[in-house]
Amino acid sequence: VRLFGGWNFSADDAMSRDLAGVGYAKGVPMGGDLPKAGKEAKAPSFLVAAMKDAQSGNLDRIQIVKGWTDKDGKGHEKIFNVVWSDMKVRKPGKDGSIPAVGDTVDVATATWKDTIGAPQLTGVWSDPEFNPTQHAFYYVRVIEIPTPRWTAYDQVRFGIKMPPEVPMKHQERAWSSPIWYTPGSI
Repeated sequence: VRLFGGWNFSADDAMSRDLAGVGYAKGVPMGGDLPKAGKEAKAPSFLVAAMKDAQSGNLDRIQIVKGWTDKDGKGHEKIFNVVWSDMKVRKPGKDGSIPAVGDTVDVATATWKDTIGAPQLTGVWSDPEFNPTQHAFYYVRVIEIPTPRWTAYDQVRFGIKMPPEVPMKHQERAWSSPIWYTPGSI
């Protein structure tokens, strides 16, 4: 998982063969504070990238979770889908939600197929609701396609039947460290 934040990432940056080079040249890595922006900056932009684990499922989507405090000091969070597998087929709804990626899990054998999802996802996202007067943080959440849960592996290994209420599959997730925004950085 890679996350870089800055003020002028473009869609072309996600196509670079040197994502880290572009990320460090134009912004800060996860765990950092957004630098002061130029006067032309309107909202922070983020370069995101993730690659599947060699021993796990393909990737379903990358999301950015934004947290902020309002003028009364109350905390808020919102999830934004940034990039997902099959973007030409799976279109966001009016509420921004993305249709399910699908499911290739065979619980009886505790296996899955990487015929859905993507081995790698990259993209650039800019905060459409940015308010320069609010403290904020941004972090990435990467979600894999469904894979067997440990209970499915145990069921196969021990030749037992799990009760119906026991979950047999799940979607693994990975998170980045946040990037912080402090008012006055513009």
